[in-house]
Amino acid sequence: MGIIAWILIGLLAGIIAKALMPGKDPGGIIITMLIGIAGGLLGGWLGKVIFGVDSIDGFFDLSTWIAAIVGSLILLALYRLLTRNRHPSRA
Repeated sequence: MGIIAWILIGLLAGIIAKALMPGKDPGGIIITMLIGIAGGLLGGWLGKVIFGVDSIDGFFDLSTWIAAIVGSLILLALYRLLTRNRHPSRA
């Protein structure tokens, strides 16, 4: 798959990850899109390393989308953990 396809999958995976993991994110839509793109790449890499499968078969292959969404969920959770400590609560 080309880089344009990865960017598109990553953008959509970021949106899906945000829908599956609702909550307030300090970054907004741009950060969510970037997390989605990076998450797509992370998911593909993890699928290859952990399970030994080529999860990057094609744009319309279900394993590609699952890998991208799982990677996006992982990065979104890490991002929330890291940024939660930076913003003191206003109590």
